[in-house]
Amino acid sequence: MIYTNVRRSQKEILVTACDKEILGKKFSEGDVYLKVSKGFYEGDLVSIKELSKLLSNATIANLTGNRVVEEAINLGFVEKEHVMEVSGVKHAQLVVL
Repeated sequence: MIYTNVRRSQKEILVTACDKEILGKKFSEGDVYLKVSKGFYEGDLVSIKELSKLLSNATIANLTGNRVVEEAINLGFVEKEHVMEVSGVKHAQLVVL
């Protein structure tokens, strides 16, 4: 299961998604800090299979967690070489221009 949140502002659709077990946690590695805040990521708890539908409508997405990011890669929304990793946790951002 993953947490997803969809926010709409004018023409933009922001999708946030994270693996359930990392919600509310903080990760750091060197000077890089990653906070998976409840206020930003928490929303609907859904199956990983829902991610494709959400990302197909997104103009911006923030994806955190190994399952979420791997699914986005498998679906073709994210390229593997553009994924960052902080303390073993994958993070990717998507912007549709």
